[in-house]
Amino acid sequence: MSAIPSSARAAAALRTSARVSAELLVVAVMAASTLWVLSRMWSVVWPLIIALFLTTLTWPLAAFLRRRGWRPAPAASAVTVLSLLAAAGIVALIAVPVASQSGELADGVTEGIQRLREWAAGPPLNIGDDQISGATDAAMDRLQNSVGSAVSTVATGVSTIFNGLITAVLALFLMFFFLKDGSRFLPWLTRQLPGRLATDIPVVAARSWETLGSFVRSQAFVGLLDAVFIGLGLWIVGVPLVLPLAVLTFVSAFVPIVGALFAGLVAVLIALVSNGPTDALIVLAIIVAVQQLEGNVFQPMIQSRSLGLHAAVVLLAVTLGGSLAGVVGSLLAVPVAALVAVVWNHLRDQLSEPEHRGETCDELPAVPGPS
Repeated sequence: MSAIPSSARAAAALRTSARVSAELLVVAVMAASTLWVLSRMWSVVWPLIIALFLTTLTWPLAAFLRRRGWRPAPAASAVTVLSLLAAAGIVALIAVPVASQSGELADGVTEGIQRLREWAAGPPLNIGDDQISGATDAAMDRLQNSVGSAVSTVATGVSTIFNGLITAVLALFLMFFFLKDGSRFLPWLTRQLPGRLATDIPVVAARSWETLGSFVRSQAFVGLLDAVFIGLGLWIVGVPLVLPLAVLTFVSAFVPIVGALFAGLVAVLIALVSNGPTDALIVLAIIVAVQQLEGNVFQPMIQSRSLGLHAAVVLLAVTLGGSLAGVVGSLLAVPVAALVAVVWNHLRDQLSEPEHRGETCDELPAVPGPS
């Protein structure tokens, strides 16, 4: 007698599992389709993402000017111009000292190459000049035989730079319109949506905007920590161009993995050509130590607190994003994970606490968007 109810329960459990599996499969197909559509529209999506990141950094200043009585268009224009001046100042802060000491750096590079040749000629390598010349000739032959691929690589690089400039200009214009018309986005969105969506989606949009702002500010703080500690280490060792290297470290912190590698390589190279191999190794050790602290301690702790994500989730998100989409995936992994958490938390609240469903858009902060 007890076998029949047990079989019924097993059959019901199987039907439930099948239904849940089918629903998960539908969600996976929809997610894959969405990613495919975004990849086809990437030339528009990427400037939009950059503009949103820039807007989160500059929105507090625009809001401050509005509270002081500025109209939206002049406030957005002033903030955009100040952002351009700040970017130009950062470039000048890096480029001018490097250009002023370019002669010394070139002499240092030549001397460094000569030292490497002398070191290679001695024990334990004992590489003679004829072997070095043979290797140089072989490299030149390979270079001459691959002129076509080199030209193709240069053309690809020029195209990449051109596309980057277009992306930067488009992102700048989008940032201006976001700053100008952002306060009207949620009321506009509410008027476009029917029924429950008119309440739920604006709430999720407002929380997502706050989360994105927290991510950008935490990333800027982590970059500042990197710049301070690495700059202090370079100053103690006596490496030249400390301030440009610190600024480069701060800016490159917004590009995960590749940015840190690039800034560290530049610092080690300058230490090598100016101070010698011993100080270069010391600088390398300082950079590795700071990067390890930043990647395993500072960044997970700061982002987990500001985004409401556990530090392990942050690490896993960066790893997964990097494996799926490289540098761009690493850059977007944490904010995407945080936005998914925002949507999930809202759905959970709606399912468990229906008495809080009366939240209106009047209580939400302004976020950027179309007017």
